[in-house]
Amino acid sequence: MKIISTLLILLIGIGNLLAQDTSSNTWTLEQCINHALSQNIQVQQTLLTNLSNQVDVEQAKAQKLPSLNASVSYTASWSGSDNTNSWESDYRDNQSNNFSLNSSVTLFNSGKLTKLIEQAKIDMEAGIYDSEAVKETVSLNILNAFMQVIFNKENVENAKIQMEATQEQAEYAEARYAAGAISKTDYLQVKSQLATEKSSLISAQSELAISKVNLMQMMLLPVSNDFDISYPELAENINQDLLPDATEVYSISADIRPTLRSAAFQKQSAELNEKIAKAGYMPVLSANTGLSTGYSNTLDATYTNQLNDRFTPNVGLTLSIPIFQNKQVKTSVAKAKISYQNAELTEKDEQNTLRMNIEQVCLDVMTSQYEFEAYKEVFEANEESYALAEEKYKNGLMNSVDFIFEKNNLIQAQSSFLQSKYKLLFNYKILDFYKGQPITL
Repeated sequence: MKIISTLLILLIGIGNLLAQDTSSNTWTLEQCINHALSQNIQVQQTLLTNLSNQVDVEQAKAQKLPSLNASVSYTASWSGSDNTNSWESDYRDNQSNNFSLNSSVTLFNSGKLTKLIEQAKIDMEAGIYDSEAVKETVSLNILNAFMQVIFNKENVENAKIQMEATQEQAEYAEARYAAGAISKTDYLQVKSQLATEKSSLISAQSELAISKVNLMQMMLLPVSNDFDISYPELAENINQDLLPDATEVYSISADIRPTLRSAAFQKQSAELNEKIAKAGYMPVLSANTGLSTGYSNTLDATYTNQLNDRFTPNVGLTLSIPIFQNKQVKTSVAKAKISYQNAELTEKDEQNTLRMNIEQVCLDVMTSQYEFEAYKEVFEANEESYALAEEKYKNGLMNSVDFIFEKNNLIQAQSSFLQSKYKLLFNYKILDFYKGQPITL
């Protein structure tokens, strides 16, 4: 056990070093996940639970070994007696020493000890999968937070581009207004649009900062202004035109999802618990042996001679037969049956939850693909419309109100397209997760 504990500490320490190996404070998704797993309190608690379960296995195995107990006792007492010479009563002290060594081992208990060992091993396996389930949850949360940072970063870049374009248009409008080519109202419309886009840029920058803080806090990393992530190169068209089959994905995921594996082991443990409880109806046969000796000052022999002369070995068998135990065994069996039924329901619930989650993500993937293509088409159409409007505006063939209307349509279309892009990418990653693929970007 000391070796296991030491290895666990070393693994956690190595994980910390690997997660923090970011000299430039630029973190990849894998580094963020590794750091979060090494620091997360729930993950560490599950690791400790696994160690505790290992101790329980060793304890269950030890129940088959003989017990050995030694005892030493010293007793002093006083008793009254009549002195026939003086006719007076006096007290006489009695002192004794007793030494014993006893051992006992269970020979037959309907396989209860064997089942306890098997149950402890099953509970340990369930605990390991519980730990993996917690790690998966942490990893998915980090993925979501990481992608939120990427989305907000691209949103900031788009807002900057839009604001810079409007800045040029405002300068152009100012020159035209000074030359009397446009009215003051048109000029103020463009200035108002510039102010709005500056505000949008500030909001986008704020959302980016908040998403970074959220990611750092999920990683249990002290908030730092130097923190940044490694932004992956994403393909221009990320649509893979997938048609995921929920049944096929479930058949893959059901074999690897730790929540289902844990539920299956818990059901096995509950089944064994019922058999263990039923063993209470059966007799228990145990063998015992011992050695004893003692000394008393009421005897004439010396201390050493008494210890030698009173040396008494013993050996025997004990058969314990349950007759009436106030319904304790019957109650234990009944509760064990209920626990098994509850474990069956838990397993079914985990299976249904996984199935519904996979059905939902398969639907989300297909819907997201349709939305991505639709918003992409709308965005491209608005880009063309805006380019034409910009040319007309520069040539004085469109007023500022109509031009700003086109500009706002483009901004809205770009925002919707960007959201659909990252929604689709996230759904792809969740689908990969249920297929058992590593979480990467």
